[in-house]
Amino acid sequence: MRKGLFALAAVGLMAGSMAACGTDDGGDTGTGTGSGTSAGKVGVILPDTKSSARWATADFKYLTEAFKAAGVEADIQNAEGDKTRFTTIADGMIASGVKVLVIVNLDSGTGKAVLEKAKTAGIATIDYDRLTLGGGANYYVSFDNTEVGKLQGQGLVDCLTEKKATKPVVAYLNGSPTDNNATLFKQGYDSVIKPKFDSGDYVKGPDQDVPDWDNAQGGTIFEQMLTQNKAIAGVLAANDGLGNAAIQVLKRNKLNGKVPVTGQDATVQGLQNILAGDQCMTVYKAIKKEADAAAELAIALAKQETPSTATKTVVDPETKAEVKSVLLAPQSITAANVKDVVADGFVTKEELCTADFAEACTKAGI
Repeated sequence: MRKGLFALAAVGLMAGSMAACGTDDGGDTGTGTGSGTSAGKVGVILPDTKSSARWATADFKYLTEAFKAAGVEADIQNAEGDKTRFTTIADGMIASGVKVLVIVNLDSGTGKAVLEKAKTAGIATIDYDRLTLGGGANYYVSFDNTEVGKLQGQGLVDCLTEKKATKPVVAYLNGSPTDNNATLFKQGYDSVIKPKFDSGDYVKGPDQDVPDWDNAQGGTIFEQMLTQNKAIAGVLAANDGLGNAAIQVLKRNKLNGKVPVTGQDATVQGLQNILAGDQCMTVYKAIKKEADAAAELAIALAKQETPSTATKTVVDPETKAEVKSVLLAPQSITAANVKDVVADGFVTKEELCTADFAEACTKAGI
């Protein structure tokens, strides 16, 4: 693995630990971002520190800053991928009297149960990043996730075209089957790639979901894919972690850089893989904008104001109910515009351009 991954993991665990720290005396376990205002308290539950570094290194930081700047008290905790912990955190927040509950569900079943408890307690609810199917949240804040998938699909098509691939076998390494975002991503990239399968321009290869976005499982699944079909010429990996898992397998088979691999999240590791030529693209979602949008919505609700920012709607595929939403635009990132992610402040030059990548960074204009 790249050095950047270990750095991110260390920071992620530290931040995740800070976010999820508990108190046995029943005191506030959150960020302590201010009190004494007319606004009610906001509770935020983040999902884990394993599926993506963003939950510890980005969302926690940006949400904390936004609530602090507004002088609104916020309790931000991380469930660390544990459904029981997720429920326990939610119960504690509801009991503490939060006026708004923001969640990133681990799965729709657990998320729905928590949202129903909050609704019974008269608490306003926001689904953050992932829609809880059948959950009935008051609001939803995310990126246009179907568009994320379309960018991934088009990115892979562009990379295969650049390599002049003929009837390439394309494998799908999808996200978790319990995450509605993974479903939307796949709808997006299928809309671009399925016509290629139908026309015979591409050959449909293995197509598997990765439970819980687990990168280790993703690597095992892809190794089995490649063992059974050595002709795989392109990999639609649903995020950078899964992309890197596939890249490690390709490296062991001396195929890295030859077989295009997609990603998502613009992690340091993913960007370094792009600079190295091992990953063809990622999707950058400006998480600060997402966190700021969620915080703005939560702050308005905590102050008992009518939010003005949720101008779009999404339809819950289970209940068919429309959910008022804030949907942000994602951006495709290739070697040609990695510098945009640095310029936006999402990653720093120091994080990205370590010794192994200094020359590639210079070449990319970073």
